[in-house]
Amino acid sequence: MTMELPLSYERRGAGEPLVLLHGIGHHWQAWQPVLDRLAETHDVIAIDLPGFGRSPLPAAGLPQDMPQLVTAISEILDQLGLERPHVAGNSLGGAIALELAAAGRVASATALSPAGFCTPRQLRRALWLLGMLRYAAHLPRPVLRATYRSSLLRAMSFGLLLSRPRRITAEAALADTLALRNARAFRAVARSGRRYGFRGAPRVPVTIAWGTRDRILPYEGADLARELLPTATHIDLVGCGHVPMHDDPELVAAVILSTTTAASPAREVSG
Repeated sequence: MTMELPLSYERRGAGEPLVLLHGIGHHWQAWQPVLDRLAETHDVIAIDLPGFGRSPLPAAGLPQDMPQLVTAISEILDQLGLERPHVAGNSLGGAIALELAAAGRVASATALSPAGFCTPRQLRRALWLLGMLRYAAHLPRPVLRATYRSSLLRAMSFGLLLSRPRRITAEAALADTLALRNARAFRAVARSGRRYGFRGAPRVPVTIAWGTRDRILPYEGADLARELLPTATHIDLVGCGHVPMHDDPELVAAVILSTTTAASPAREVSG
């Protein structure tokens, strides 16, 4: 399957390329809290996955399973001229990052609360919760805008995704909600991922970092990740929820940069 551009993405900074992959129903702006910090060190490319954000659905149809999705994302990397970039992902994006690492397609992978490490029951619950959030996202735009002007109502609305929901601005909350509402690939991706579990064996530096207050993919998934990937670096994102970039951007940026640094060639230190 060949994935065709145009593809929506944001590119900032200079250095070794670092690709950022969002979760299901999100958009590249999920990375906004850490983007400039990462761009101080890297050529950062935050993309809208096909059928999410402003990226169109592929003309040939969406990938039907994770192997097809990894092939499609690999083709996107080729089209962007990225041979073996670093990659970081959250949720669905975290699973894709790990699969790319297992395929030898990237130099390193950082996965934040990645899909693929929960029980079938936990996965069904996660998809149900996200589906309910998407249903609520279809409220009229003026109602959503008025709701998010209140820090209390904004916190209540984003409490499933964030452990510190008061930190998200009204503008970002509305943009995230509209991205979820307009995510054309949501149902198809959710349906194809109902039985997904990660079973790869990456041979590049990998970090799996999990929010200890994740209410979508429970923190218990970190235990299975440690069991399946004992050679990876495992980090607890203390106090963070499912989308930790908003909860603790400094910590998330530091985790990603520690992974990319571990994978980068040693540099001479000038005297």
